[in-house]
Amino acid sequence: MIKNWKGSFIMKFALSSYSLSSLVNKGELTEKELIPLTKELGFDGIEFAEIHAPEGTEKLCWAKELKEECEKNGLTVTQYSVGADLLYGSDGDLNKEIERLKKEVDVALALGASGMRHDATGGFRGEERKYKGFPEALPRIIEGYRAVTEYAAKKGIKTMIENHGYFCQDSERVEKIVTGVKNPNFGVQLDIGNFLCADEDPVTATSRLAPYISYLHAKDFHIKSGNGFAPCDGFFKTRGGNYLRGAVLGHGDVPVYQCLSIAKAAGYDGFVTLEFEGCEDARLACKWGLNTLKKAEGLLK
Repeated sequence: MIKNWKGSFIMKFALSSYSLSSLVNKGELTEKELIPLTKELGFDGIEFAEIHAPEGTEKLCWAKELKEECEKNGLTVTQYSVGADLLYGSDGDLNKEIERLKKEVDVALALGASGMRHDATGGFRGEERKYKGFPEALPRIIEGYRAVTEYAAKKGIKTMIENHGYFCQDSERVEKIVTGVKNPNFGVQLDIGNFLCADEDPVTATSRLAPYISYLHAKDFHIKSGNGFAPCDGFFKTRGGNYLRGAVLGHGDVPVYQCLSIAKAAGYDGFVTLEFEGCEDARLACKWGLNTLKKAEGLLK
């Protein structure tokens, strides 16, 4: 969101490439072809959720090609998001996982992104693991994030944790990680929908993390109580045993406008990035989601 001369706010909208991943998975489009489609759908920027270099092409070279394609289409590369596991990744060797993530920072730089989100852990559930609880794992998570963000700061890339992956998804845990890392180059990529995966109210959670927001995702879900039979298709289970299905933004149960209003009131003025992971046609869902964001923009002025 950018402030205009009247003092109101004009939102700038980006699209996560993950929203269109079904088109790539079905072979309808290549990763590079998502870029002109994102522009055609009406977005100002694009976030890359991982990148996948073609066989025989180095990842850094592919990142530069994607950057050039974005520039050609007048799109800002807003963010680079990658998976990580500071507890069990790289065969449980934290230093190796940190070094791997430093290479991803270099990819973010080649893409032209100003920020990079990486996970804390993969969110394993129901398996025997070394770290039984969050308090025990917290020091190691802080150590990993701090090392990566210190490296990224030298490259001009801000790093972030997202409320993502079950184990570090609820706002209290995310806040403890951010305040533990205690580095101005580290913040929160806040996804207004993902709190539901940990059965947390999005409004309460967004309010708690609003001071730490560095990047903002708008996502929606349909919710079905776990106090009944499991839905047959399209739903997944939350940490507390409820059921969620990805929704077109504005069609589901997430209080989208209220969460965006909280972020604005806290001073967030960056891109609002749509992420869609539902069953509907991806092109149509992203277009409709953008319509919801534009409607919210009008109400927030």
